[in-house]
Amino acid sequence: MGDYSRALQFHEKCVEIAKKISLSNDIDLVTSYNNVGSIYYNIGDYMKALEFYEKSKKIKQETLPLNHPDLATSYNNIGSIYDDLCDYLKALVFYKKSLEGMKNGLPTNHIDLAISYNNIGSVYEDLDDYPKALEFYKRSKEIFKTVLPSSHSYLTTSYNSIGSIYHEMGDYTKAFKLC
Repeated sequence: MGDYSRALQFHEKCVEIAKKISLSNDIDLVTSYNNVGSIYYNIGDYMKALEFYEKSKKIKQETLPLNHPDLATSYNNIGSIYDDLCDYLKALVFYKKSLEGMKNGLPTNHIDLAISYNNIGSVYEDLDDYPKALEFYKRSKEIFKTVLPSSHSYLTTSYNSIGSIYHEMGDYTKAFKLC
């Protein structure tokens, strides 16, 4: 799809330039670190992605309020790496930090909150904690229902996730009703 090696070259050049012309806590440097991390994430080099996401997060922690949505995004990005590495307990820690930041900095029906609830639900599902997964999936679905059209794929995925949890819990009637 994308030319990641070319994109990586450009974003790494941006990091070099930002380091030369800006302060060590400049927003351009933060953005460049995050972009490089995203490319590494997309090509599956999770350890390099983590390195750059951590650099971005460190600067954000030094310069932004703890409840700033941009800091919450960093926590979410790091949580995604641990989630993909199947380190679910670490993923949960970072996803919960992300959620707290978003809850304090965003409206209650913001789509990023719904995504955050969904991410946490997914980790609980991976940990076989189905009641907790169901709780977070339902919160996610309620927000999606208020901000997205009924045919949106996020909402479809929410119903599917909830149905899967009911199935795992042996409540086939509720699972079937969601089909």
